[in-house]
Amino acid sequence: MTLQISRRSMLKAAGAATGAVGIGIGIGTGVAASPATAADASFAHPGMLHTQADLNRMRAMVNARTEPWKAGWDRLVANSHSAAGWVPNPQETVVRGATPDGPAENYWILFNDIHAAYQNALRWKITGDTSHADTARDICNAWSETLPGIAGGSEVVLLAGIYGYQFANAGEIIRDYPGFDLARFQDMLLNHFYPMNHDFLNRETNCIGHYWANWDLCSMASIMAIGILRDDRAMFDETVDYFHNGAGNGSLANAIPYVYNDVGLAQWQESGRDQGHSLMGIGLMGTICEMAWNQGVDLYGADDSRFRKACEYVARYNLGYDVPYTTYTWNNGAHCVETEQTVISEHGRGGGRPVWARVYHHYVNRRGIAMPNTGEMLARSGAEGGGGDYGPNSGGYDELGFGTLAFSRNRATATESAPTPATESSSSGSSGDSAVEQPSGLSPQGGESDGNLAATGSSELPLWTAASGVTALLGGLLLFRRRGRTAATPSETPE
Repeated sequence: MTLQISRRSMLKAAGAATGAVGIGIGIGTGVAASPATAADASFAHPGMLHTQADLNRMRAMVNARTEPWKAGWDRLVANSHSAAGWVPNPQETVVRGATPDGPAENYWILFNDIHAAYQNALRWKITGDTSHADTARDICNAWSETLPGIAGGSEVVLLAGIYGYQFANAGEIIRDYPGFDLARFQDMLLNHFYPMNHDFLNRETNCIGHYWANWDLCSMASIMAIGILRDDRAMFDETVDYFHNGAGNGSLANAIPYVYNDVGLAQWQESGRDQGHSLMGIGLMGTICEMAWNQGVDLYGADDSRFRKACEYVARYNLGYDVPYTTYTWNNGAHCVETEQTVISEHGRGGGRPVWARVYHHYVNRRGIAMPNTGEMLARSGAEGGGGDYGPNSGGYDELGFGTLAFSRNRATATESAPTPATESSSSGSSGDSAVEQPSGLSPQGGESDGNLAATGSSELPLWTAASGVTALLGGLLLFRRRGRTAATPSETPE
C-alpha cells in the first residue's frame, strides 16, 4: 500500500510521539596538482573523482605498460563488471532496510549495475573502445528511464548517499557520449537521491551525533557529486559548508574528534566501533576531498591537514601497530543516553578496502607531505581493485576503487606542490578543534605519545525494523522514530 503524507505532517506527528525523535526524509518517485579554478560559477567537466588530465594520464601510462598503472589496469580488466555487454536490471523501486510491511530488499541489483557502468566508462576512456561506452550509457539510461523511487528502513539513507555519489561519477565520465540522456539522469538523481541526502543532513533531532560518521559522509558525497553533475553551485557549497560547520559526525571536527600532533595522528570517530567502518570513512572523506579539489576547493588541507593525520591513524592501527586512543563519548538515541567506547576496536582489524591510493598520492605526490603508515598500507595491499573484488556484500561495493590506476601520480613540481585553492563560499568557515568538547586533561593538539608513531610504518548489525520504530512509506516519506538505547554503540545498520 502506498501512502502519501506531507513532510510537515509527519514531523508534527513525530514530535507528538512520546520519547520519539523524528526525522523527515523525502523519498523521490596528469591532473592539475593544484585545484582547478573555482572563481566563477561554472564547473570543470569531467570533474568529480577524475579530470580529463587524470584520464589522459591513465591512458598514457597503461599504453606504455608503466607500473603501477599497469597493475591497476590488470585489476580492472579482470573484473567481470567491466566487461562490455553487461545487461542492466533496472527496478521500479530499490529497497534497502526492509520493514515488516514493506517490500523486500533488492539494492544489490543497483550497486552491481552502478559498478558495471563506472568500470565500463573507465575502460572506454582508457582504450577508446566504444562498446564499453555503449554499455555504461545503456546502464545509466535504463535506470533513469525506469526508477520512480527508493525506499526502505533507516538504511535507505545509505542507499541514497553511497549509490547517489557513485552513479553520478559514472554519469560524469560519459556525460557527453552520444545517446546518453544526461538530463533525465540528472533528474533521477535530483528527484530520488538528493532530497534524502539533504533532509538527512538537516534532520530534526535532539541527538544529532547519534549516527555514525559514514551516514553523513555518504550523504555529503552524493550532494557534492549531484551538484557537479548538474552544475549546481549551491549544492556543491552545501557539502563544503557541512564539511566545515556541520553539526553531525560528517563534519571534519566531529569525524576526527581528537588530534595527537606530537605523534602526527588523529583518531577517527568510528575507531571504537570497528575497523571496516573506519576504512569506509577514510574512503568517503577522501572521495569528498578529491571531488572538491578537482573543482578548486582544498578540503584535504583543512585544519592543518587533519584528514591526513586520521588516515595515518587508521592505517597504522590496521597495520598492527599501537595508536593512542581517547574514550569516545556521545549522546545516543531518543533520550540522548550518554554512552562510551573506552578502547579502540579490534573487530575487522587488518581488513582491506581500496581507499589508500587516493589519499597517499594526494598528500605525498601532490603536496610533498610524508605518509609512512599509509604508504606501508598501500604497499601491503597491492594494486587496488573495485566493486566485485572485495566480497559479494554491500561493504565490497562501498568504494568505486581502482585507486592504483586512477590516482597514482608522479611527484609534483615545486610550483604544483604549493597550490592556491580558489576562494570558498563565505558560508564555509574554518572548523577547528574548539568545535569538539575534549575530555578533561587532554588537549586535542596533544595526547599521550608512545613514540614517533608517524615515522613507522563489517560486521552486520541488526536492522532497524518495527521494533525500533522505523516506518518506511513508498512514494512518500521516511520517518525515523528512535527509542532510547543503552548499548555501548548506536544500533543502526551494517554501515
